[in-house]
Amino acid sequence: MSHLQSLLLDTLLGTKHVDSAALIKIQERSLCVASPGFNVTPSDVQTLVNGFAKNPLQARREGLYFKGKDYRCVRADEYSLYAKNENTGVVVVKTHLYLLVATYTEGMYPSICVEATESLGDYLRKKGS
Repeated sequence: MSHLQSLLLDTLLGTKHVDSAALIKIQERSLCVASPGFNVTPSDVQTLVNGFAKNPLQARREGLYFKGKDYRCVRADEYSLYAKNENTGVVVVKTHLYLLVATYTEGMYPSICVEATESLGDYLRKKGS
């Protein structure tokens, strides 16, 4: 298991309020690592990278189509994109090199998912990643 995968599993899935997680290399527009069973397609990668290429207001208006679902964007800025669909959601945090993606499902606390994902994003930015 790689160091990055260990970070995802320990700091995100370990909270029990993150269902799945992945790291996407921004420059290469490719999946770097994902939690077991989390299949992020090239189309999903493109969608998430494009979400940060847009003006945040445009991302908020248009929402996000991810993993076959339409999500309503509840936050979009330079470093973060939060979107929800009924009782599920996706949190995406941008670092220098990566997009950190975390999902939550019904019964999980979105606030804990957000806090864990943002904290890991801060850590990666401080490390230059």
